[in-house]
Amino acid sequence: MSGLRVLSAGPQVTVQDLGRPGWIAEGLSRGGAMDVDALHEGAALLRQDAGLAALEMAGTGGTFVAEGDLRIALTGAPMRARIDGAAVSWAASHDLPDGARLEIGPAEAGLYGYLHLGGGVDVAPVLGGRGAHLAAGLGAPLARGDVVPAGSEDGPTGLKLTPEARFSGGTIRVAPSLQTAFFPEETRTRFEQTAFAKDPRSNRHGARLAFEGEGFGVEGGLSVVSEVIVPGDIQITGDGVPYVLMAESQTTGGYPRIGTVIPPDLPRVAQAAPGVALSFRFVTLEEARTAVAAHRELLAGLRGRVAPLVRDPADIPDLLSYTLVGGVTAGDEL
Repeated sequence: MSGLRVLSAGPQVTVQDLGRPGWIAEGLSRGGAMDVDALHEGAALLRQDAGLAALEMAGTGGTFVAEGDLRIALTGAPMRARIDGAAVSWAASHDLPDGARLEIGPAEAGLYGYLHLGGGVDVAPVLGGRGAHLAAGLGAPLARGDVVPAGSEDGPTGLKLTPEARFSGGTIRVAPSLQTAFFPEETRTRFEQTAFAKDPRSNRHGARLAFEGEGFGVEGGLSVVSEVIVPGDIQITGDGVPYVLMAESQTTGGYPRIGTVIPPDLPRVAQAAPGVALSFRFVTLEEARTAVAAHRELLAGLRGRVAPLVRDPADIPDLLSYTLVGGVTAGDEL
């Protein structure tokens, strides 16, 4: 079986997919990739199913060697990537021949980069999913010597895609939650007007928000009955700090929720690096539904936006081995 051998890996390189739905009643949140859009982009570039697993690289990637001929795609937060020392494009698909060395460096923008394999990462599923869920003790970060098995699906490479902008923070849309009305209008307005930044202590569990000024606590907030919570919920902790729940959040909680980040904007929260500015804007439920429908349509149409990748001749070490001109005559036929 073909695959990738890990020579080195960043501290948070894990296998991820679309998660494990259906286990919330047993206390297991869905998990899965922090940037779901990146999985769909990789699937479009390799012409395969978005449900296949890929490698999620938080902050930095690693060094890998191909064992067998592979197809790869690189999506999510752009990182410096090289195959056998030659720079290759991000948001694109490439051939990775047997024995080739793939190096992926730190993120140049955003936080989570993704390495996709043709046929997906073919590890055994657990509870219906292949992704690591570190909070639940499922799977582990990759380490030197690990071999990441690839599926056997064939398909094209040499394709590129312009990703949706989501790597530099910005304004996040928030729908009302069950406890939004608990917060006075003045507090909700101040929340929209506050400049936030991603706290360095953020992780796959949630994004803690840093800000200046008074907190966003609400009277009686600590007496809220614990109930089901989902990724995107913005909990306000006892000290008034907002905390956006992410892929590996717990399944129940008793902190009041000032609102819920709508699914199309969760990748933007995930991809905001520590210190990157974020702001929030409340939208109606109807506006949220319209945005979700438009986002689904965008993901479904990604294959139609893929285009051939034109390589820079300076990046092709064996350029002279290619047939660059065809149909040329000697010039003495007349």
